[in-house]
Amino acid sequence: MSTERFVRSAREADIPTVVDVQVAAWRSMYGPLLPEAVLAEIGGQEAAARFREQWLAAVRTPPTSRHRLLVATDHRAVVGFAAVGPAEDPDRWPGTDAEVYALHVHPDHVGAGHGSRLLNAAVDHLVDDGFGLAVLWVLEPPNPLRSFAEAAGWRPDGATRELDLGAPLPMVRLHAAIGG
Repeated sequence: MSTERFVRSAREADIPTVVDVQVAAWRSMYGPLLPEAVLAEIGGQEAAARFREQWLAAVRTPPTSRHRLLVATDHRAVVGFAAVGPAEDPDRWPGTDAEVYALHVHPDHVGAGHGSRLLNAAVDHLVDDGFGLAVLWVLEPPNPLRSFAEAAGWRPDGATRELDLGAPLPMVRLHAAIGG
């Protein structure tokens, strides 16, 4: 195993970088779809503080032992993260269905295999925790995250919703069978 690029559990010291990755990934992914004022707010100090508290809580006191925050590293620097746990949608069964709540790689590190390592590690943890199916919400229009997940075998399951980040963003839910 390479010591230069790997996935591990997140630590409290990783959280500032996790927030930086989230903001950069959101600006890259949602940027063309959102007003400039919303993009400025996402990158602002208030949003960063909310994200920081959310991810610190995920590391310090996860809701269950089946919730995980993983980070991808490149030469020991955090360049991506994934958050996983029991599915939260009302039509999913949290005992056997899991959700990838977030999967982001910093735009400067996309294409180096970090997303694949993150997704594989996340699925390994979910399988170890007894889940048999996983879901992931992505933007409905063509986008890199959706293309990446579909290339890995994830498929739409018919569920849709709108994410409101200052403008309505249509989302589609992908799913994949992950365990026996």
